[in-house]
Amino acid sequence: MDATSNRFHGIGTLHQIVTHGGQRLGLLVDEDGRSHVAVYAGEDPDVPAQTIVLEPGEADRLADLLHTRSVSDRLADLERRVLELTREAR
Repeated sequence: MDATSNRFHGIGTLHQIVTHGGQRLGLLVDEDGRSHVAVYAGEDPDVPAQTIVLEPGEADRLADLLHTRSVSDRLADLERRVLELTREAR
Protein backbone atom coordinates (compact mmCIF):
# COMPACT_ATOMS: atom_id res chain seq x y z
CA MET A 1 0.00 0.00 0.00
CA ASP A 2 1.19 3.48 -0.84
CA ALA A 3 -0.02 6.43 1.23
CA THR A 4 0.69 10.14 1.03
CA SER A 5 -0.48 12.96 3.27
CA ASN A 6 -0.83 16.66 2.54
CA ARG A 7 -1.94 19.46 4.88
CA PHE A 8 -4.16 22.16 3.39
CA HIS A 9 -4.44 25.33 5.49
CA GLY A 10 -8.05 26.09 6.35
CA ILE A 11 -9.27 22.68 5.13
CA GLY A 12 -7.48 19.82 6.90
CA THR A 13 -5.23 16.89 6.07
CA LEU A 14 -5.74 14.75 2.99
CA HIS A 15 -4.43 11.19 3.04
CA GLN A 16 -4.39 9.47 -0.35
CA ILE A 17 -4.07 5.69 -0.43
CA VAL A 18 -3.44 3.22 -3.24
CA THR A 19 -3.76 -0.43 -2.26
CA HIS A 20 -1.52 -3.21 -3.53
CA GLY A 21 -4.35 -4.10 -5.93
CA GLY A 22 -4.46 -0.56 -7.34
CA GLN A 23 -7.65 0.57 -5.61
CA ARG A 24 -7.69 4.23 -4.61
CA LEU A 25 -9.23 5.95 -1.64
CA GLY A 26 -8.82 9.22 0.16
CA LEU A 27 -9.30 10.34 3.71
CA LEU A 28 -9.78 14.03 4.43
CA VAL A 29 -9.70 14.89 8.12
CA ASP A 30 -11.13 18.39 8.26
CA GLU A 31 -10.34 21.05 10.84
CA ASP A 32 -13.57 20.25 12.70
CA GLY A 33 -12.41 16.66 13.22
CA ARG A 34 -14.78 15.04 10.74
CA SER A 35 -13.37 12.39 8.42
CA HIS A 36 -14.42 12.26 4.78
CA VAL A 37 -13.72 8.85 3.23
CA ALA A 38 -13.66 8.96 -0.57
CA VAL A 39 -13.61 5.91 -2.84
CA TYR A 40 -12.35 6.42 -6.40
CA ALA A 41 -13.54 4.15 -9.19
CA GLY A 42 -14.54 6.26 -12.18
CA GLU A 43 -12.85 7.64 -15.26
CA ASP A 44 -11.78 10.88 -13.57
CA PRO A 45 -9.11 10.12 -10.95
CA ASP A 46 -9.94 13.33 -9.07
CA VAL A 47 -13.68 12.70 -8.66
CA PRO A 48 -14.70 10.12 -6.02
CA ALA A 49 -17.39 7.58 -6.86
CA GLN A 50 -18.63 7.88 -3.28
CA THR A 51 -17.86 9.91 -0.16
CA ILE A 52 -18.80 8.98 3.40
CA VAL A 53 -18.60 11.55 6.22
CA LEU A 54 -17.78 10.26 9.70
CA GLU A 55 -17.99 12.20 12.95
CA PRO A 56 -14.87 11.88 15.18
CA GLY A 57 -16.36 9.10 17.34
CA GLU A 58 -17.41 7.15 14.25
CA ALA A 59 -13.92 7.47 12.78
CA ASP A 60 -12.40 6.22 16.04
CA ARG A 61 -14.76 3.22 16.05
CA LEU A 62 -13.95 2.42 12.41
CA ALA A 63 -10.22 2.63 13.17
CA ASP A 64 -10.71 0.15 16.02
CA LEU A 65 -12.59 -2.23 13.72
CA LEU A 66 -9.83 -2.07 11.09
CA HIS A 67 -7.17 -3.20 13.53
CA THR A 68 -6.40 -6.90 13.41
CA ARG A 69 -6.21 -6.90 17.21
CA SER A 70 -8.10 -4.94 19.81
CA VAL A 71 -6.63 -1.87 21.46
CA SER A 72 -6.47 -3.68 24.81
CA ASP A 73 -4.49 -6.56 23.22
CA ARG A 74 -2.05 -4.14 21.61
CA LEU A 75 -1.68 -2.21 24.87
CA ALA A 76 -1.00 -5.43 26.79
CA ASP A 77 1.73 -6.30 24.24
CA LEU A 78 3.30 -2.87 24.69
CA GLU A 79 3.23 -3.22 28.47
CA ARG A 80 4.93 -6.64 28.22
CA ARG A 81 7.58 -5.20 25.90
CA VAL A 82 8.31 -2.27 28.26
CA LEU A 83 8.66 -4.73 31.14
CA GLU A 84 11.07 -6.84 29.06
CA LEU A 85 13.14 -3.78 28.12
CA THR A 86 13.23 -2.64 31.74
CA ARG A 87 14.50 -6.05 32.86
CA GLU A 88 17.13 -6.11 30.08
CA ALA A 89 18.38 -2.63 31.09
CA ARG A 90 19.19 -3.79 34.63
